Amino acid sequence: MSTQTIMRHIVFGFLFVLLTVASQPSEVRASSPAQTALETSINRILGSIKNPDYVNPATRRPLRQQIEDEVLHIFDFKEFSSRTVGPRWATFSPAQQQQFSDAFAELLLNTYLSKIDGYNGEQVLYTGEVSSPKGDRTEVRTVITMKDSKKVPVAYRMLPKDGTWFVYDVLIENISLVKNYRTQFQDILNSGSPDQLIAKVKAKAQEVRQGNGQ
Repeated sequence: MSTQTIMRHIVFGFLFVLLTVASQPSEVRASSPAQTALETSINRILGSIKNPDYVNPATRRPLRQQIEDEVLHIFDFKEFSSRTVGPRWATFSPAQQQQFSDAFAELLLNTYLSKIDGYNGEQVLYTGEVSSPKGDRTEVRTVITMKDSKKVPVAYRMLPKDGTWFVYDVLIENISLVKNYRTQFQDILNSGSPDQLIAKVKAKAQEVRQGNGQ
């Protein structure tokens, strides 16, 4: 499965599984802290998408910015980045770590957030959670039913920080987004430096943004 397809499923899964979960009566389910954090974010995102101004390109930009801000809020891109780079993350200076995290987040947002506009009736079912023995990690599991009836399992790995929960990896059909990107970034780091990787990610993010007319 391509990275683009993976991210398309992630966007749809993030938006619509939580809509499905949030619409279930509270008395028939127990909301974990992780699920509650996801629901809070999705309610804010859905508020922007449902705004009549969102369908008008002339008035969409502020609402799209609100969506981006909420994605940045619920996804821990620093954790995401460290796991994606892997053991070599320790060789990045604090400034390089921040620069990479910012560039990586921008690349993902520029490349995939527009997929929100392409929702085509995918249905999502929340199927449960699996937590670590210490309770410091949880995996929120879902299944997306595509228009062709294919069922795609999607899992969101989350961890607690500063009193709430954040997404740090997403698995599509048991394929980790972190591992998917790690392969690409390791190829660059094998022959280059952290600064070269950061420059490549920044350049790609800018290229995609210009291609989207943003």
